[in-house]
Amino acid sequence: MLGRRVLFAAMVLYVLWLAFAYRYHLVDGVNLGAHEAGHMFFRFFGQTLHFLGGSIGQLVFPVAFVVHYTRRAQWFEAAVMAVWVAESLMYMAEYMGDAQAQLLPLVGGHIHDWHWLLSHAGLLDHCELLASLVHGFACVLAFAAVGLAAWTVRPGQTRPADDDMEDLDG
Repeated sequence: MLGRRVLFAAMVLYVLWLAFAYRYHLVDGVNLGAHEAGHMFFRFFGQTLHFLGGSIGQLVFPVAFVVHYTRRAQWFEAAVMAVWVAESLMYMAEYMGDAQAQLLPLVGGHIHDWHWLLSHAGLLDHCELLASLVHGFACVLAFAAVGLAAWTVRPGQTRPADDDMEDLDG
């Protein structure tokens, strides 16, 4: 339980940094790999899904982990993965907010996904507002994940026995 409390304290500091001072960092390298894989997968489903597929791809893995841990009632682990979802959304918001200026370096120097998507939707002039909304949603998600994690590490909280976990799997 001490290990979880230490990890929880680190999670709180990380979420505060994400919410108020987000900058590209190590986790975003993982997100970028999933982003590029999403483009490869969704390229077969038309141009719009090809461009949107990168952002979908970077969300698939952390969301899948949240679902996995939630189904097993492993709430602390689900909370940690929910922070990853929130962080990935913040990374996406950063890219989205750059759609008009296009200052961020692109892998391979190709077309800016969010410039293309927002241009075709007639929303390019609103890219920074949309990015702020996504970042705000991500902050709410991250703080909710911290709340869930806090609930799991509170004094007197016990984890279900491994036998109980088998019952959850059905």
